[in-house]
Amino acid sequence: MTAGTIGLSEARLFEGNVYWIESRPEEQGRSVIVSMDKAGEKQELLPADYSCRSRVHEYGGASYLPTPIGVFFVNHSDQQIYRVNQALEISRLTNASAFRFADLAYNNANSTLLAISEEHGEVLDEPINRLVAVDTASGEITNLHEGQDFYASASFSPDGKTLCWLSWMHPNMPWDETSLWQADFKNDKTLSGAQVVAGGNAESVFQPEWCPAGELYFVSDKSNWWNLYRFESGVVEPVCSLDAEFGMPQWQFGMTRYGFLDADTILTSYSQAGAESLATVDLKTGQLSNLARRHSHYHSIRTEGGKYCLIGQSAVEFPAVYVGDVSGEMLVRVSSATAIEKAHFSIAESISYKTGDGQIAHGFYYPPAHAEYQGLENELPPLLVMIHGGPTSATANSLSLKIQYWTNRGIAVFDVNYRGSTGFGRQYREGLKLQWGVADVEDCDFGVRYLIQRGLVDKDRIAIRGGSAGGFTVLAALAHTDSFKAGTSLYGVTDLTALATDTHKFESRYLDSLIGPYPQEKERYEQRSPLNHASAIQSPVLFLQGLDDKVVPPSQAEAMIEKLTANNVPVAYLPFEGEAHGFRKSATITRAFEAELSFYGSVFNFEPAADAGKQVEPLKFL
Repeated sequence: MTAGTIGLSEARLFEGNVYWIESRPEEQGRSVIVSMDKAGEKQELLPADYSCRSRVHEYGGASYLPTPIGVFFVNHSDQQIYRVNQALEISRLTNASAFRFADLAYNNANSTLLAISEEHGEVLDEPINRLVAVDTASGEITNLHEGQDFYASASFSPDGKTLCWLSWMHPNMPWDETSLWQADFKNDKTLSGAQVVAGGNAESVFQPEWCPAGELYFVSDKSNWWNLYRFESGVVEPVCSLDAEFGMPQWQFGMTRYGFLDADTILTSYSQAGAESLATVDLKTGQLSNLARRHSHYHSIRTEGGKYCLIGQSAVEFPAVYVGDVSGEMLVRVSSATAIEKAHFSIAESISYKTGDGQIAHGFYYPPAHAEYQGLENELPPLLVMIHGGPTSATANSLSLKIQYWTNRGIAVFDVNYRGSTGFGRQYREGLKLQWGVADVEDCDFGVRYLIQRGLVDKDRIAIRGGSAGGFTVLAALAHTDSFKAGTSLYGVTDLTALATDTHKFESRYLDSLIGPYPQEKERYEQRSPLNHASAIQSPVLFLQGLDDKVVPPSQAEAMIEKLTANNVPVAYLPFEGEAHGFRKSATITRAFEAELSFYGSVFNFEPAADAGKQVEPLKFL
């Protein structure tokens, strides 16, 4: 999972070259821009003391941009914009220490660089977000639009004369409601005639893009499903209507699901019943035509001159950057060079089952799998229930070594898309409204019962794990059900009141929809917080926590640990210095997984086998 393995993100095409970002655990999580030219030659654009990563909204994204005058990027250490030229010489563009930048765009007509800025300061009640223009010679920053709580997805029309962007206001998250703006862009770097052309009124707009012919396209969920639309001559009209998701929750900047192969054809990915496909859409007829590709998950779709690049993966293949056209594609960069026989991989079974109030929930069941070993005939496997973060996110059936790590060791996995997850329409996504800590827990509990009823898992050896929002569900499930004999919380939420009053701006009002507005619903916050139900937790718990986490601070885990240890519940705690919300370093990832395996061994009475001659370090309980 760490040796020779990298994260891949932000694939782009520019002037026939392919670009992407590699996040490298063996370099302390450093993010490097890499390119490949038309001849297939690859080069790194950043030396060792630079890392390309934005922290706007804390989650960042869209942190670099190739242009005719160089590649602009946001440097992680100071959050300023830099430029690297063809000779790989780096120069700093902005000098605004109170600002962070993300979501870069460029106007070829007048060499203007756009960005979303986020101003921080002790005197501010919360950071201020703006849409800004940056002079590519002087670094001077000009405010283009402000007054909205959040901005994203700014882009210029092909002639450079019109600008579009998204915005939203507290308490909405971008999947709740966004507004699509359009304005004329003047040569003096000012806007005129700014108006909202779509969105608002409980409608989420995602990824506005300009067609080569100058028409504005976007994805909207106003039909319950995130479908493709166009705005032309003052009228919004559907392009392709389908009970499927062409959009996704905008946790980061620069998330893309489609692009234009030419003026009449879109290349897009879409999700239906938890499975993803790649297709073309004829813009004249709206006809959708699936492409024969082996991937089961797609992101970072970009197009240029009839070609595309994307990051794709399948159930048995690692994530990789591909470049291609409608006739086929070529592998550019794979995330892992590790050679693992496909017989070692567990293939997911997509399941749907009845849950609370007779509703239907979804997930993926992975049986244990190994090329050389199998379980005893008279023994059912232990089960690990995995809870994705968000909670407005989703899990897919593509290859995840973090799942295969467990199935390869004889532990079955149930990866849950509980109510509130993306990929099943807005109505399903809103199934968690005011029900966080209730509906998600029910869906995990009923899912376990379903698997037990089918005779697939051992009812006495069931654990649950999750990170961030998933960690909250873990602790709530331990407190309110008797299905789970152990739980692992990775930087999980324990105190909802603390989360509502002590988190970053992007998520500071997220709980309004999941729990209710604070402090008006203070009693519900207290009732739903696992911290206030610690006395009901009897199963052992492992806490894994980054000490630099600003999203869910270490104090959340430590307060829960104090209560559990006072109640004599077996607890283990591993804090990691230099890690934030999500682990990036190779040593951290390795230690965390080995500790978790040792933890389940202690609870379920097995001794973890040594890997490659190295004994798994036993986990110590507090």
